[in-house]
Amino acid sequence: MTTPELPVTAADVALAAERLHGSVVRTPTLRSATLSAITGADVVVKFENLQFTASFKERGVCNRLATLTDEERARGVVAVSAGNHALALAYHAHRMGIECTVVMPATTPWAKTGPVAEFGARVVLEGETFDDALECGERLRRATGAVMVPPFDDPAVIAGQGTIAIEMLDAFPDIEVLVVPVGGGGLISGMAVAAKDRRADIEIVGVQSDRFPGLVRGDRGPTPRSTGATIAEGIAVKRPGVLTQRIIDALVDDVTAVPESRIEEAISLLLEIEKVVSEGAGAAALAALLTEPERFRGQRVGLVLSGGNIDLHLLA
Repeated sequence: MTTPELPVTAADVALAAERLHGSVVRTPTLRSATLSAITGADVVVKFENLQFTASFKERGVCNRLATLTDEERARGVVAVSAGNHALALAYHAHRMGIECTVVMPATTPWAKTGPVAEFGARVVLEGETFDDALECGERLRRATGAVMVPPFDDPAVIAGQGTIAIEMLDAFPDIEVLVVPVGGGGLISGMAVAAKDRRADIEIVGVQSDRFPGLVRGDRGPTPRSTGATIAEGIAVKRPGVLTQRIIDALVDDVTAVPESRIEEAISLLLEIEKVVSEGAGAAALAALLTEPERFRGQRVGLVLSGGNIDLHLLA
C-alpha cells in the first residue's frame, strides 16, 4: 500500500531493521491482561522504555549514523535537542566512534545535560529558547561541516523508528489498531509505512496532549492553539516535520488529543500494573484508551510505550 511518492518506503524500513540488528534492543512486545480488563480492549504493549537510553529514539539515530559515509563520519555530527534524541545520539555516536556535538538551550538543567556529556558528547548551551539553540546548531554545522541529525524530519530517522511496527506485527500479526504518541511525527510516520505495507487494513491512530494538538484533524472542530506546559514534553511539538506530515496525511487514519489527567493516570497504571516507569509521552497511547474506551473496545490494540525518562520528582 505504500505510495511511491512518499519519502520513506517499506523497503527502507526493512533495510533499517537489518542495520539495527544487534545495535539496539529488540524490546519486548507483551499482552497485558490487566490493562485489557481495565480498558475493554485486548492490549499489547511495546516497551521501548527498555532501550539502553530508555527511548525509541535510538532506532532512528542509529539508522542515520549507519548511513554516514566515511567522509561524513570524520566530520562528526551535531544535533539540537534537550531530550531523548540528544541522549540517543550521544550514546550511539560514542559507540561508533563519531565525534558528536549537542546544542541545548542555556536553561537546560544538569539532569539533561549531564548524561549526554557522560557519553562523550560536547554539550553547547546557547540561548534562552529552543529556537536560539537551533540557530546555534546551524552555525556550528556550517562552521565545522558536521552532519546535522534531525530528531524526526529525516528519511533514515523515520525508517529507523518504523522498525517498531515490524517487531510488533512479528509478535502479534493480528493487531487491529496501532496507537502511537505523536510529536514531530517521526515515530508514527515510520510505523505507518511499515504497518500499512504489511496489513492495509490496520488502523493507525496518533495521540497528542490536548495542550499541543497540532495534528488533530479539523473534523473535530477548530484545532486549539498549542499552549502551556505538559507532562508529555516529549511530544510537545507545535507542528510536525515536512516529510513526516506527508506520510501522516497519506497513511495515518486519525490523530486524537488526550487531557493531562489521563496521561498522569496512564503513568500511574503502567507503574502499578506493568511495574515500568514511563515518561508522559510514553504513556500517551494508554491515555487514549482511557479517554475513549468505547472507540477501542473489543479490538486488539498495540500501544507504543515510547520512553521512560521522567524526572523522579515529577513521578513522585
